[in-house]
Amino acid sequence: MASAKTTVEVGGRTLSLSNLDKVLYPQTGFTKGEVIDYYRQVADVLLPHLANRLLTRKRWPDGTGKGSFFEKNTPRGTPDWVRTVFMAEHGDDGVTYVVAEDLATLVWLANLAALELHVPQWKVGPRGGPHEPDLVVFDLDPGPPADIIDCFDVAGALRQLIEADGLTAYPKTSGNKGAQLYVPIEPATSQRTSAYAKKLADQLSEALPELVVSSMEKKLRTGKVFVDWSQNNAAKTTVAPYSLRGVDEPTVSTPLSWEEAIAATDAVELRFLAGDVIRRIHEHGDLLADMPTQAAPLPG
Repeated sequence: MASAKTTVEVGGRTLSLSNLDKVLYPQTGFTKGEVIDYYRQVADVLLPHLANRLLTRKRWPDGTGKGSFFEKNTPRGTPDWVRTVFMAEHGDDGVTYVVAEDLATLVWLANLAALELHVPQWKVGPRGGPHEPDLVVFDLDPGPPADIIDCFDVAGALRQLIEADGLTAYPKTSGNKGAQLYVPIEPATSQRTSAYAKKLADQLSEALPELVVSSMEKKLRTGKVFVDWSQNNAAKTTVAPYSLRGVDEPTVSTPLSWEEAIAATDAVELRFLAGDVIRRIHEHGDLLADMPTQAAPLPG
């Protein structure tokens, strides 16, 4: 059966959208059209976090109840107006990445059921050359029965170490079970950012052994929060702020204020759906908006 198609104008580009009524989140009935509309509404706050960053997408063509796949290379049929960057050193044959710079690109990606958007901690320049990382990220992953509340208990302790080094930490939910902290820095090598993140993770696991683990060994994580420092490796990516997640419901990786991150006592308080996030943006704007102005040098 041919898919129903709709032609729209987005930012001066003509896009052919298909199957807008297709349910991508079976548990809630959230459709592809609603996914596209969500990304349209958050574009102004999302795009600055994707700017000049190579985009890895996770796609669910038949919805989150079915299979998914990660996609780095540009898919067949990529419009010629989408910015792409070729990285010869990635993989055996190089990778041509999408860089999302405008609303039309976001809508095109959403139409491909690219629910999740993942980016590295570094940017590329105007001609595609890699820059050094401008972010340190800490990924806080709870080992059940630990949950996101435990993650933000750990985040509060981590924040103290970060601020003692003259840096600023910004919290967000992962949109799934855990959380992340972003630390804007003056550009430094990924070796330095990884070493710094590992040092703080190890410090915390020594200081709070009942709550924190910094080892990669999964068997050690039960009931604890794994402070994953490894996402600072130049080859790794982290789910972008405001990205949907491909889980049962259309949850979102959501920036928080420290007040709400620390005050929450139940995981449900830190679970935000697409509509919640749109309301939050209207109320608060982008809670990560001033990150670039807070960049400071890594210690040492």
